[in-house]
Amino acid sequence: MSRTCRAGSVEIGPGKPLAVIAGPCVLESLELGLEIGRTVRDACRGLGLGYVFKASFDKANRSSIHSARGPGLERGLAWLASIRETLGVPVTTDIHEASQAEAAARAVDLIQIPAFLCRQTDLLLAAGRSAAAHGRGVNVKKGQFMAPSEMMGVVKKLGEAGCVNVMLTERGTFFGYHRLVTDFIGLGDLMELPAPGGGPPVCYDATHSTQLPGSGEQTGGRPERAPMLARAAVAAGVHALFLECHPEPSRSMSDASTTLPLASIPGLLASVARVRRAAAGEGA
Repeated sequence: MSRTCRAGSVEIGPGKPLAVIAGPCVLESLELGLEIGRTVRDACRGLGLGYVFKASFDKANRSSIHSARGPGLERGLAWLASIRETLGVPVTTDIHEASQAEAAARAVDLIQIPAFLCRQTDLLLAAGRSAAAHGRGVNVKKGQFMAPSEMMGVVKKLGEAGCVNVMLTERGTFFGYHRLVTDFIGLGDLMELPAPGGGPPVCYDATHSTQLPGSGEQTGGRPERAPMLARAAVAAGVHALFLECHPEPSRSMSDASTTLPLASIPGLLASVARVRRAAAGEGA
């Protein structure tokens, strides 16, 4: 198992610059994706951070059947390809069905597997095979119901499919009702999985970790805590940060309760970059 995960030109792992995976929760328009991606790209470039644009073409796991889902596979992947070409950055998106893996692998640099689907063997095998065939990577979000050690099963399934370009993402674990808790002891365990050659790099999802699941027809959240969690995770040594952002979070088509204001992202990234330097002994 590789200790690094490559998404296009961005290499994520020990000894590499902190990577930022960020964008809107769902693709609302090509123009909005470009606006968000350009802002985050420029902030990352100025700080020496790697950047991967993220957005979903379909939100298939909404709380309500009436929730917005996005532009769909064909149009969404076309928009992602255009964002990649226009901004010159790698892109990532999530898939929910095995049948989507091949098309996604042709269009994006990193295939994301949602947390609730992280144990689905057919989905993992399809993602792994397609990623390996096209030189892509797979990022699997750790299920809220999974212990860190259980993610070795996920890593092994991807390996059986021929994919060793893998990353795992922590996004909070269940603790009672209507709250996710980041278990930093578990986060450390996830970064030290006993895989041959060392475990895969680990990303921390700072915005989804503030969700209040099941607290209404639409999931609630505490986005004001995301910067604190992001700084703590970087201090703990994670290799990448996952952030969802939008110019007007309250108008976001998805995850409005946890999405960060786009205008706040450059300042947040500057603060985590200082934490990263301090943690590495380079001074703040």
